[in-house]
Amino acid sequence: MPMIEATVENKYRAFALHNFRSIPQMALLSEEQLFDIEVVGNVLPFKVNNYVLDELIDWTNYEDDPIYRLTFPHRDMLKPEHYELMANTLRKTSNKMEIKQVANKIRLTLNPHPAGQLELNVPEIDGVKLTGVQHKYRETVLFFPSSGQTCHSYCTFCFRWPQFTGMDELKFAMRETELLQRYLERHHEATDLLFTGGDPMIMKYKVFRQYIEPFLAEDNQTNIQTIRIGTKSLSYWPYKFTTDPDADDFLRLFKEIVDSGINLAFMAHFSHPVELETEAVQEAIRRLRSVGVQIRTQSPVLRHINDNADVWAEMWRKQVNLNCIPYYMFVERDTGAKEYFDIPLERAWKIYRQAYQKVSGVCRTVRGPSMSCTPGKVQILGVSEVAGKKVFTLRFIQGRNPDWVARPFFAEYDPEVSWFTGLKPAFSEKFFFEDELAQIYQQKVGDPEAANFE
Repeated sequence: MPMIEATVENKYRAFALHNFRSIPQMALLSEEQLFDIEVVGNVLPFKVNNYVLDELIDWTNYEDDPIYRLTFPHRDMLKPEHYELMANTLRKTSNKMEIKQVANKIRLTLNPHPAGQLELNVPEIDGVKLTGVQHKYRETVLFFPSSGQTCHSYCTFCFRWPQFTGMDELKFAMRETELLQRYLERHHEATDLLFTGGDPMIMKYKVFRQYIEPFLAEDNQTNIQTIRIGTKSLSYWPYKFTTDPDADDFLRLFKEIVDSGINLAFMAHFSHPVELETEAVQEAIRRLRSVGVQIRTQSPVLRHINDNADVWAEMWRKQVNLNCIPYYMFVERDTGAKEYFDIPLERAWKIYRQAYQKVSGVCRTVRGPSMSCTPGKVQILGVSEVAGKKVFTLRFIQGRNPDWVARPFFAEYDPEVSWFTGLKPAFSEKFFFEDELAQIYQQKVGDPEAANFE
């Protein structure tokens, strides 16, 4: 297929609360639906772009369209009392500070930083907290470049929603790489550096290259062997790698990284097969693969979006056919609009199992369903019967202590539970890792009683 040519149609245009009513397709919505977008969008971040609007959403059936649900706020994403509080505020005032105060009050009830991100994950060096870095698992360090703290479009399920709300105390970001470099030079156990955000691929080439250059320098003393880029850009703006002005510059940089001996992996977020169907995304994937970029795919399983085994099986097949590697099926994190997207853990496992059965071995690289909670990434292996008792069988894919990894353990069966905090040990008073997790809290925050499984 020939290279896609740059046209006015693939010039990036974003829409948010201030201008979304100018989107031509909004003429299909009722005034009540438009007001719902404003109410929810004042609490949870909302941004969409012309590619998503024109090439991904089926506007003949927008109310049930998965990409519409993935990007546009819906009133049920807020609890009724929160919806009414914000709706009444918007009806009585246009004062931005008053609206923001109400929004922040609601946001703080939505568990904005789950899984111990603030308490346990932020490292220090020479007495300085690296607020733009997280180091939860031994081999992997997360970096939040300050220039990458937005996305081409926002997902309504996103567990990183606090990054986009303007609440500075809820952001992770670090402007310079100097302290990161020094930290990595002292922590050679870290082999993987994950650029995350936001979306690092929102950055222009010259900015992104500044973050990468220290790892390409001859005097690089870190042990970084893999650079990962967590991104939704292939789904929401594939033109980043085809017709954007600096697309070729990015591809040359990616080739330079690969040629240096560093493995470069895109951790690409695809939540529905339709995101893989456009000419633009397929061309972007081909171009990235041509310079040696590895593309691994992941998404949570989400009610209203992809809670169907056939959808997942189709998505994994399409990904493999495009030379992408299915990597993770996640459980939606306990934050933000979780209740809207929630499904019970047993159902998530059944969707995974049924989809897994429908695909060939080359698709079965995917792991899940996985909960990214405070102790680590916990995989639901299934519902079993042990010693005459129905239980969930679980294991760590990643853990705060690597020794926890791949060690099966059991939780009491509960058909309604949808997150790790709702699980109880099946054959003991505590899970095997609880005492050690309490010790970690004691070391980090001075309070072992603060330990939780969020």
